[in-house]
Amino acid sequence: MLIKTYLNWHKTCTITTALLFIIRQRLNMKPQIKILFVCLGNICRSPMAEYIMREKIRLAHLDNQIFTDSAGTSGWHDGENMHQETAKILTKYAIDNRGFTSRKIRNSDWQQFDYLIAMDNNNLHDLEKFFTKAPSKLFQITTICEDLACDHIPDPWYTGNFQQTYQLLDKCCDALLKKIRQEHHL
Repeated sequence: MLIKTYLNWHKTCTITTALLFIIRQRLNMKPQIKILFVCLGNICRSPMAEYIMREKIRLAHLDNQIFTDSAGTSGWHDGENMHQETAKILTKYAIDNRGFTSRKIRNSDWQQFDYLIAMDNNNLHDLEKFFTKAPSKLFQITTICEDLACDHIPDPWYTGNFQQTYQLLDKCCDALLKKIRQEHHL
């Protein structure tokens, strides 16, 4: 009965999501907060943000409460590994980057994620066109980070500066985790 009720409430809900809902309801657990980082190709910036944030979440002992993923607006690199320089910079900072496979955003992402976070204005514009039903969930990552030297996360695919991208995302992920902890009383 609970599955049917939940599926009626969320018409396009997956069975997995429905089962998680039931388990959490039975155990009186808070629902997991879900973050989707989005860039153009999903091999440089968004996977870097995903793995930086995942490490910050792990260190804060919030891995059971916050989930991260990433996607690209283009799908050009669907099914590929992250860019080798992205993997190198994450390894340099002792961040585990195994298990990554790039993907394109999906229609179901607006329902499954609480935060859809763009790396630049173009990504945000693409998300706004794609997810017209979820404007409150969409924002550009740099809008939450004070004292940032730029208003977007430069794409290292073009700049070649993966170190700069890492430093900006590290600072933005700190601000994002603080925002989430305040909003969700974690």
